[in-house]
Amino acid sequence: MLTLAKRNMQLYFRDRSAVFFSLLSVAILIAVYVFFLGDLIADGLPDFPGKQGLLLTWVIAGILSVSSVTTTVAAFGIFVEDRARRTLEDFRVTPLKQSSLIGSYLLSSVSIGLIMCLAALLAADVMLFVAGEPLLSVVQFAQSAGIILLSVLSAASLLLLLVGFFRTSNAFAAASTLIGTSIGFLAGIYIPIGSLPGYLQSLIQLIPVSHSALLFRHVLMGPYMSEAFENAPEGEAWRFQEAMGITFHVGDIALDPLYSLLYLAGTAIIFCLIAIPVTKRLNHR
Repeated sequence: MLTLAKRNMQLYFRDRSAVFFSLLSVAILIAVYVFFLGDLIADGLPDFPGKQGLLLTWVIAGILSVSSVTTTVAAFGIFVEDRARRTLEDFRVTPLKQSSLIGSYLLSSVSIGLIMCLAALLAADVMLFVAGEPLLSVVQFAQSAGIILLSVLSAASLLLLLVGFFRTSNAFAAASTLIGTSIGFLAGIYIPIGSLPGYLQSLIQLIPVSHSALLFRHVLMGPYMSEAFENAPEGEAWRFQEAMGITFHVGDIALDPLYSLLYLAGTAIIFCLIAIPVTKRLNHR
């Protein structure tokens, strides 16, 4: 299984176009922030200490959460391509178990997602440095790396279930494009969640990547939140967190970030347990 996972990773990184398109949605998000979203959000907020850093880390949190999905879905392209070329049939005549064969694709996709997202985290530090903001602390970096791991695991288990239904590379490419362009909206990144109707906010809170974004925001925006709302009226910080998707609610109850951690872990386990047997069955068709 490890040998096949290594082979899948080599095929992915050898294909520069696959690497490029897996990061395309991230580049779009940065461009949208620089040319449009940043000014729009900033104009709607009063001036306060640390405003630039607060908004920049909000965008970085979105970039990291989006990357956990787009890089992972691109890595599963190897699986779809092997199926389209009937390479999977060659693997099935070997002594390798079907669960181990599928596990190799899952392992390689998780590994690729981790590598690419950690690279994005390092790039985020560069963005902060260029903007004249403090670099991430060791604790922030470690916490962000842990969230990346959970986010990638959750995304990979869900995507494994989805890619099992694709038989051609063209169909998968179309689906990947759709996922890459819509994930920013589904995660409440292009438009702050507080600007959306209540039913859409509830829908967004069901999507695992939105919980990834929330956790990244808690870690990265925390120091700026303390500075920005130190002398603000009571309740102002709370309203900002709700509007920007830093806190989720169920009714009148604010959810603790621990809920988001458990939600990501739970979806990773549940979808993995469902995806492996379903994909095995689909492979025999």
